[in-house]
Amino acid sequence: MKNIPQQLKLSMSIFKEGDSFIAYLPSLDLSTSGKTFKQVKQRAKEIAEVFFEELAEAGTTKTVLESLGWAKVKQQIKPPVIVAHEIQEIKAPTLAYA
Repeated sequence: MKNIPQQLKLSMSIFKEGDSFIAYLPSLDLSTSGKTFKQVKQRAKEIAEVFFEELAEAGTTKTVLESLGWAKVKQQIKPPVIVAHEIQEIKAPTLAYA
């Protein structure tokens, strides 16, 4: 049977940490960094593609994706759906930051 690539749409969070940008793909629990916004987006795409290639080579795609909350729906694999990303205010003891 021929392996036909499937197009996936993955959620990605990008934030700035010092002079670097960090991209996080929660549905794969992967992250990467880059010096620019454009670079980190490209790196995130590349690490996701390598991740799927390695799963396929190891024969562990189903096991690993199920452990990350993925499900098969109508012959396609679907990542878990993020329903919210919000800032939550909490109380914390005074933080000593030396």
